[in-house]
Amino acid sequence: MIVLGLTGSIGMGKSTAAAMFADEGVPVHDADAAVHRLYAGSAAPLIEAAFPGTVTDGIVDRQLLGVEVLNDPDALKRLEAIVHPLVRAEEQAFLDAARHSGAPLALLDIPLLYETGAETRCDKVVVVSAPAAIQRERVLRRAGMSEEKFAAILAKQVPDAEKRARADFVIDTGDGFDATRAAVKAVVAELGAA
Repeated sequence: MIVLGLTGSIGMGKSTAAAMFADEGVPVHDADAAVHRLYAGSAAPLIEAAFPGTVTDGIVDRQLLGVEVLNDPDALKRLEAIVHPLVRAEEQAFLDAARHSGAPLALLDIPLLYETGAETRCDKVVVVSAPAAIQRERVLRRAGMSEEKFAAILAKQVPDAEKRARADFVIDTGDGFDATRAAVKAVVAELGAA
């Protein structure tokens, strides 16, 4: 089974591309969705112990947690030390199940793939990208997003040009859904999973 990593900077269309891979029958593990599940489950008491006052009714309050870790690299490292092993365990269970089912290809949707070194767990990597103006427009349409927040997020991410240079496949999401879907289909076909 080929393990395909999917990543892309904020606003590049990663979630849309992941859904298109799923539409092609590729099993998809979404790291962000795993974090959401963990924040409402096994990670909540661990996070509350490390960051008191950030859990309400057994669920991590992402806004309160964000205040604690956003501009504190040490706090962020403490959080990652709690969450990353739990996400990794879910990812491994997903891959085991995909292998057991006979899937020829499985996709790991990991927003910070290069930033966390997760590419070492993938056979191939696909990066979604779009022109900077389209990215900016998409991101600034999001609720609660500001120019400052967008700039802070970008500063923590590997630059788009470097991601594209390191990728095995680049899917340009700036040309619309049909072009993106065609590119997804081409990757699936090339990897022999069609």
